[in-house]
Amino acid sequence: MITHAARSKTPLLLAMCAGMFLVQLDVTVVNVALPTIGTELRAGLGAQQWVVDGYSVVLAALLLTGGALGDVFGHRRIVHIGLTIFGAASALCALAGLVPWLVLARAGQGLGAALLLPGTLAVITGAYPERRERARALGVWAGISAVALAAGPLLGGFVVAAWGWRPVFWLNVPVVVLAILATQRFVPPHVPTARRRVDVAGALTAALALGSGVFAVIDANVVAAVLAVVAVAAFVVIEHRAADPMLPLNLLRSRATAGANLVAMAMNFVGLGSILVLTLYLQRVLGADSLVAALEVFPMFLPLSALGPLSGRLAARFGPRPLMLAGLALGALSLLNLLRLGPDSGYPALLPTMLGLGVGMGLLTPAVVTAAVAGIPAERAGIASGINNTARQAAGALGVAVFGAAAGEPAHRDAFLTGLHTVGLAAAALWVAAIAVTLVTVPAR
Repeated sequence: MITHAARSKTPLLLAMCAGMFLVQLDVTVVNVALPTIGTELRAGLGAQQWVVDGYSVVLAALLLTGGALGDVFGHRRIVHIGLTIFGAASALCALAGLVPWLVLARAGQGLGAALLLPGTLAVITGAYPERRERARALGVWAGISAVALAAGPLLGGFVVAAWGWRPVFWLNVPVVVLAILATQRFVPPHVPTARRRVDVAGALTAALALGSGVFAVIDANVVAAVLAVVAVAAFVVIEHRAADPMLPLNLLRSRATAGANLVAMAMNFVGLGSILVLTLYLQRVLGADSLVAALEVFPMFLPLSALGPLSGRLAARFGPRPLMLAGLALGALSLLNLLRLGPDSGYPALLPTMLGLGVGMGLLTPAVVTAAVAGIPAERAGIASGINNTARQAAGALGVAVFGAAAGEPAHRDAFLTGLHTVGLAAAALWVAAIAVTLVTVPAR
């Protein structure tokens, strides 16, 4: 039963969900616009890839910093700043006349997203202290996140077909203005319980480690890989010695939190990687154009978005572990269906995989978030959400790179199908391992 107090917080919940919607939308909305951007701005394939990666790399690299800044200066203030930067960067994207300008503006969107995303989850966590109401609110938050991922390709396809690629970015601006006004009106100021300092050294080394690590995977750059390893080691040393660390290492000693974050990484690694290779299969093997492919992949996103609120309520009643186990098991079975695909397989043969992954991730997402923040002190809610979102975003970026490399070039049809079979088998094995992690680390209730 939804209480009157919870109902009165609905505007706050919707304002925070609007911020999350924008962040997730811009993960996928630009993909279908890339060919048009490439033609108009004379951008080759590498430049087009950086139009996507400029956003995702900065987002993944700075999420921890965004969470820490919210804990120090107040989550409403940082969400406000993040929305402002995101809106301004979206306008710069729409005005871009050169590819470097567009890539830098996309990086600016990533900066704004990294500031506001952890704050949205921290504000919701603080506004709903009662366990069941919090789980329901997180279900709504996760469901809207899934709707944004699904809406990205569809919205991008329709807008580009009707008006070109620039309105894809202009559409963000009025939504940002409304979200800023709603945040100012409905989100109470956050007063930190203790006076803390910003861990600048920790923030810089964390950003360097994540940024160079993702770059190393995407570009197969050995120097970046070495830099990432050195930065990780430096980050651990700095956080161990800091009087007021950005990432208190004792947060990682919680078995349930660590296990939930590992499962979240496996979820996004497989989920976002699968979206890439399945879209390539639809477009390059089955011959669908970008808009038709977006419509055909929609059955993966529909249950993911529809099940978010229901999964949140179920997690509130039964705890997150049963939902996590069910989602992982269903997803693993659906990934094994990829082994059935052959040169003459049509769209119906692929449909069970997309539906199974959609339902599995719909059950998983709110439960994983609930398990990751459970037991974390309220004053550390920002950094806890930053850890969870960083794990998911970084793993998703790695999944895209690894799955794309494993599947190979779709023009070589037989080799691509062999790679797709390998991806399905390896991804199913990873989710079976995540089942074991869940059983060992996440409490039954």
